[in-house]
Amino acid sequence: MPNNQIPAPAEDSPSFGAPESLRVKQLEEHVAALRNSVICAFNQLLDLKDLNTGVHSTRLAEWGMRVGQELGLEEAELQNLEVAALLHDIGKVGIPDSILRKPERLDPDEYALMKKHSEYGWAVLRILPGFERAALDILHHHESFDGKGYPAGLKGTEIPIVSRIVCVIDAFDAMVSSRPYRRGLPYEEAVRRLNEASGTQFDPVVVRSFLSFAEAEISTVFAAAGTSVSSAL
Repeated sequence: MPNNQIPAPAEDSPSFGAPESLRVKQLEEHVAALRNSVICAFNQLLDLKDLNTGVHSTRLAEWGMRVGQELGLEEAELQNLEVAALLHDIGKVGIPDSILRKPERLDPDEYALMKKHSEYGWAVLRILPGFERAALDILHHHESFDGKGYPAGLKGTEIPIVSRIVCVIDAFDAMVSSRPYRRGLPYEEAVRRLNEASGTQFDPVVVRSFLSFAEAEISTVFAAAGTSVSSAL
C-alpha cells in the first residue's frame, strides 16, 4: 500500500458507521423536542381553559418528580410521571365550563360527566406515539387505594404507581389552593385529610413521601393562588 493512501475503516472500527450514529442522535433529539412541544402545547391549552390549571399542573410535575425519585422509579417511569402530572387534567377540555366553574356542589349527572375527564384525557393521549403509557397513568389517577375510585375500581398495587403519585399530589394541591368560589384549606387541615385517607383513598407510601417535603412548598402554593400563608391560616 502506498504511504499516502489512507486505508478504509474496518467494520469493527469505532469510526465505522459514525454518520449513521449521528443521524440516530439527531432523530432522538428531534423526537424529544417534538415530545416537549406537544406537552407544552397541551399545557397552554389547559391554561386557556382555566388559568389556574396550567400553574397547578406544573407544580404537580415538580412535586411528582421528587416523590418518584425518592421512591426509586426508573427513568422511563419518571418521564411518564412528568407527562401524567402535567397533563392529568387535559380531559377537562371536554367538560362544559358550566360544570367546571360551578360554585355549588355538582348534581349526580354533572358529577358523572366530570368523572369522565380522566377517560377523555386517556382517549386523547393514547393516540400519540410515545404517550401511550402516560395516557394509562392519566386514566387511573382518580382510582382509590381501597378500590372505590374510578373509572376501573382498581385497588392497591393494581393502580399504576404513577397514578397513585398523581392522585396524592393532585388532591393536596386542590385542597390548599384558593379558587374564585372558595378559599383553600389551611396546610394543617390538608395534611390531616391526607393522613386520614391514607390507606383508603391514598397510597400510604406515597403520602409519607410527599409529606416529607410538603410543608416547605406551601408558601409557593399560596403565592400562586394570590394569597399568603398567614391569611390562609
